[in-house]
Amino acid sequence: MRTEYNRIAGQSLERLAALSDGIFAVAMTLLVLDLHIPVSEIVHSQQPLWVSGALQSEQPLWDVLVRLAPSLVTYLMSFLTLGIFWLGQQTQLNQFARSNRNLAWIHLAFLLLVSLMPFSTALLAEYITYRLALVIYWLNLLFMGIALFASLRYAWQAGLMKEETTAEILAANQRRIVYYQILYAFGAALCIVNTYISIIFLVLLQLNSVIAPRIGRLNRF
Repeated sequence: MRTEYNRIAGQSLERLAALSDGIFAVAMTLLVLDLHIPVSEIVHSQQPLWVSGALQSEQPLWDVLVRLAPSLVTYLMSFLTLGIFWLGQQTQLNQFARSNRNLAWIHLAFLLLVSLMPFSTALLAEYITYRLALVIYWLNLLFMGIALFASLRYAWQAGLMKEETTAEILAANQRRIVYYQILYAFGAALCIVNTYISIIFLVLLQLNSVIAPRIGRLNRF
């Protein structure tokens, strides 16, 4: 009997997990590369930091740190975001008994969106008061969530789940994705009032996701 290539392609969950870990690691590392310290502004300041070995004024450094604040905040937000999505994908992979070509491509599409996070983060940091920059950032989150949701639905329908993965477990995974995407959308919509309000909401939401097992209820979703 003739075997078709598509029936045997993309079956290794271990290789998929390894690729995912690598791309997440690179994306998380690239986030910090956008934190540029303009040393030249301090060195060429009219009031130098050091005169005869004594510190005269730290104001130029404080000015630099203030200008870096948008990049620092968006870095924190995106690092937490990637950590949350990495954990979500790893949870899914642990519930799969096997993979196939279609499931592998769904996760490759997810990883494509992960690799775009440094770009959308840098765009938001550079144009933090622009609603369009925040909407683009939100769209990145939205499509990442859609990819993970599609992965769950496809794996269940294709019979790729482990036997111990019940319909209740599937529903819990889907609820968490849907509820958080609703909250992400709400946070993005707050940019109508002010983009800083949106960012503060998103940061608090991500922090809640990290510490929810201790103080929150969103982990029950």
